[in-house]
Amino acid sequence: MTFEYKGENLYFDSFNLSKIADDFGTPCYVYSRNLIESNFKEYQAAFGEREHLICYAVKANSNLSILKNLKALGAGFDIVSDGELERVKCVENSCANIVYSGVGKTEAEIENAIKSGVGCINLESRDELKMILAIAKQLGIVLPVSVRVNPNVNPNTHPYISTGLKENKFGVPIEDARELYELASNSEWLVPIGIACHIGSQLTDSNPVIEAVREVVHLAEELKRIGIPLKDIDVGGGLGIKYDNESPPSIRQWVSDIKSCVPSSFRIKIEPGRSIVGSAGVLLTKIIAYKDNGKRKFAISDAAMNDLLRPALYDAYHKVLPCIRKERRPDFLFDLVGPICETGDWLAKRQDFSVSQGDLVAIKDVGAYGFSMASNYNSRPRPPEVLIEMDGTARLIRTRESVADMLVLETKHL
Repeated sequence: MTFEYKGENLYFDSFNLSKIADDFGTPCYVYSRNLIESNFKEYQAAFGEREHLICYAVKANSNLSILKNLKALGAGFDIVSDGELERVKCVENSCANIVYSGVGKTEAEIENAIKSGVGCINLESRDELKMILAIAKQLGIVLPVSVRVNPNVNPNTHPYISTGLKENKFGVPIEDARELYELASNSEWLVPIGIACHIGSQLTDSNPVIEAVREVVHLAEELKRIGIPLKDIDVGGGLGIKYDNESPPSIRQWVSDIKSCVPSSFRIKIEPGRSIVGSAGVLLTKIIAYKDNGKRKFAISDAAMNDLLRPALYDAYHKVLPCIRKERRPDFLFDLVGPICETGDWLAKRQDFSVSQGDLVAIKDVGAYGFSMASNYNSRPRPPEVLIEMDGTARLIRTRESVADMLVLETKHL
């Protein structure tokens, strides 16, 4: 059981969260290594003997300790920036199992990726193909590529994280992809090795993914008939987790559905992020003040939208739990808000337990797109990150940022 109360105290992965707050302060991100590794191993078990490559989506949570642990389990990596490439290089000697995605790669990013020996770059447009071809030729390095196609499939998710419709900026319309494959195949410096698609994030139904993958497989078979055989079908990531009332398929079922529509002659690449780290993280925050304006009740915390952006950005739901359960107090509905000067600075609405000044609370399911989207808005330092290890100890894996850390890039220019 990931969360449980022992007496009054809330435990996460068998560790007392109040002790972590005492040791590392608040706000503070806390992750369970056990849960992260269990989720990754569930993907491995689901594929079994089927040829595959699991490329963890670094954008979900890019902490180096988490990347190092996943690398040790056999993960490849899905990256979308030069910074993410350099993060992976900190924990991985070879870049052969890196897939480089992203709709707007710069010339400098492409050059670094090619020199680093990434396993594949996903092409997102004709202009990008021409730019990558010119850089590969200049460097004299043959580059493996895939075309990311847009199959125009509705993933039925939040519009901000939908990526597979024609109205989205991602990928090449599937009907235009053949021309790009012919251009790449006819060049001396590009080698097409697969087709990629990714239709969105926080998906709770495998049917849209199956529809998209079938379109991709059909294109791969068509390309084979014209002399462009491919090795990989990259189905992207996107499997959702349960934040509230969602009912996503299990990892095992998700993989089974994908395997059923990809012929065994292809290697399957998959790029999970949220489903590996999402439920494995909590954000600890302390209540600074409580106020009742007569219409709404507010618990003001020391965490804010700069620490956890998902609620303000996506209207996302995150369950909040008291770290010390006080059963003698009557419960009431309140909104958990931060101290930032924005009405949109809220972390959770209509929570239903008793809270007062000085209380510690835990915001659930923040392992994905929590710290990775954090900022210094209102000149607020970012929180530390703590990992609960397999032996039950809690280890600091990112130091709390200080105001001096934020100012160092500017003070030298005064």
